[in-house]
This record gives sequence, structure tokens and C-alpha cells, in this order.
Amino acid sequence: MRLDKYLKVSRIIKRRPVAKEVADKGRIKVNGILAKSSTDLKVGDEIEIRFGNKLFTVRVLEMKDSTKKEDAAKMYEIVSETRIEGDE
Repeated sequence: MRLDKYLKVSRIIKRRPVAKEVADKGRIKVNGILAKSSTDLKVGDEIEIRFGNKLFTVRVLEMKDSTKKEDAAKMYEIVSETRIEGDE
């Protein structure tokens, strides 16, 4: 599944165009490598997302096309969530 679609379906990012924009600005890494919105994800991959001054890392547990809230919560686990000090 594409990175931008996964972020939307899992509800990590609410809208696919926003997920695409964040990826295309170089704010997402998959397994430590800078990722584009078209990057193909697999179960077990770690996604690192930079939201402003926050670094959010999740591990992919499932791939589904479902959009139910209950299913979305089971698609990933949070690995870490940290604040970044004055980097910009």
C-alpha cells in the first residue's frame, strides 16, 4: 500500500492530500530512509513523521482498506513521540 494512502486509512493523517504534501516536503522517513508519498509500505516498517516540533514514530502492524475507527487503531503501534527543540 502507498504511504499516503496508509496514513489516511490508518487515520495518522486525516486527509490523503495532506499526507502527500507532508511526504513530498521531506518530513517522513520509512525505516530511516526519506520517503515519497508513493513509497510502498509493508507490515513491520517503521514510519517517522515530523509534525512541526514533534517527531512521531509508528510501526505498521496491518494493511487494510477499511476506514472504520476501530480498525484504524489496530493498524499501527506508536514506537515513540518526542519534541524537537528549536531546529527550524
